[in-house]
Amino acid sequence: MFSSHTNPDRNDKPLARLLSTVVLAAIAAFVIATAYKALLAPLHVDDFPEELAVKAELLPVTFPLHMVSGALALVLVPLAILLRGAPRWHRPLARIAALDVVVAGVTAFPVALVAPVTVWSAWGFAAQGAVWLILLALGLYHIRAGRTEQHRACMLLMAATMTGAIFFRVYLALWAIFAQGRHYELFYAVDAWVAWSVPLGLTALVLRQQRIRRNSAP
Repeated sequence: MFSSHTNPDRNDKPLARLLSTVVLAAIAAFVIATAYKALLAPLHVDDFPEELAVKAELLPVTFPLHMVSGALALVLVPLAILLRGAPRWHRPLARIAALDVVVAGVTAFPVALVAPVTVWSAWGFAAQGAVWLILLALGLYHIRAGRTEQHRACMLLMAATMTGAIFFRVYLALWAIFAQGRHYELFYAVDAWVAWSVPLGLTALVLRQQRIRRNSAP
C-alpha cells in the first residue's frame, strides 16, 4: 500500500519561493530608492556634505552627469540581466545600459580625483570606474564572439562592482551611527575600496563554484 505521506521537499518549495520573492522585492525596492535619491541629488546640492559640495562646485557638469548616469545604471543593468531570456527586450535595453555605464565609468575618474577626501579614497573610486569599463568591454567582446556564458559572467561581475555605490552609502551610514565621527578619513578610504571589491570577489567566487559544478557534472 502506498503511503499518503507527502514529500516534505515539495511542501517546502512554495515557502522557499515566497521567501525568495520577498527578499528580491526588498532588494529591488532598496536599489530603486537609492537610484531615485541619486537621480534627485544634483537638484539638492545645498544639502550635500562638504566633500561632495566641493566636487559639485568644481565639476558643475561632470558631477551631475556622473550622479545621474550612475543612478540609471543601478536600474538598467539589473533589468537587462533579468530580461536576458527575452532577446527582443534584452538587446535594446542592454545597449542603453552599456552606453550609460560608459558615461558613469568615464565620469567617475574626474569625480574621484578632483578634491578627494584622501588619495586612497580617490584611487578606490577610480579603480571601481576602471573595473566597470573593463568588465563592460570584456562582456561586449565575448557576446560578439558568441560566448554567452562568459558574457553573462562579465555582466554579473560588473553588476556586483556597481553595487559598491549602494554599499558605500550603507557602510558610511553605519559608521556615522556607531563610530560617531571617529577616524573619518581612514574609514572613508577603506570604504571606497571595500564597498565594491567585496561584492565583486564574492560574485567571482560563486561563478567559479558554478563553473566547477558544471564541469564535474556527468
